[in-house]
Amino acid sequence: MFTGIIEEIGHVAAIKKGVKSVVLTIKAKKVLEDAKLGDSIAVNGVCLTVTNLAKDVFMADVMHETMNRSSLSKLKVGDELNLERAMLAGGRFGGHIVSGHIDGLGIIAEIKKDDNAYWYKIKTSEEILRGIVMKGSICIDGISLTVADLDNTSFSVSIIPHTRANTILLKKQLGDCVNLENDIVGKYIEKFCGFNIDKDNKANNGISMETLMLNGFL
Repeated sequence: MFTGIIEEIGHVAAIKKGVKSVVLTIKAKKVLEDAKLGDSIAVNGVCLTVTNLAKDVFMADVMHETMNRSSLSKLKVGDELNLERAMLAGGRFGGHIVSGHIDGLGIIAEIKKDDNAYWYKIKTSEEILRGIVMKGSICIDGISLTVADLDNTSFSVSIIPHTRANTILLKKQLGDCVNLENDIVGKYIEKFCGFNIDKDNKANNGISMETLMLNGFL
């Protein structure tokens, strides 16, 4: 589990491609201070397992499913990466609960300066937007952020100077792809309440007026 508070910016040192998967070699420093084989490190919000360690680098396997769901498939040697170690049980919880399991992708549709902050508008799918609420948490490339605006096709976040300067958001441009992870609490609520989408992309809600009345809520 992670918190979405980025510890350092690393970069891709090498990419070894398989048929549908890759092995990434990532140059880092801080996240390797106490790293061991088998540890989890979030890379642009994707939970990866350390499979090999050397001086200032670690290696991680990226399987086919992860390549399909995340922007890791677009990485090139030299690209910068947001890195975060798994949360320590005795550590401060500065962000929100982040699993490192990407729900989908978004596209940066607008970057707008607002005094000392920057607004980023992210266009994404209806499925992801369904799990986003105003002032709720969203994870963008591994960064825990607060939703500041929301409509039918996109959401926006406002970034403070510290976050922008210490993450790869500083170099992101219009049209760039980002990894998105919805708040896991909302996903559990959606599951337990019986919400789903049918084949015609229409919402089937397990909660109805009849259900509420039968259970004494009305």
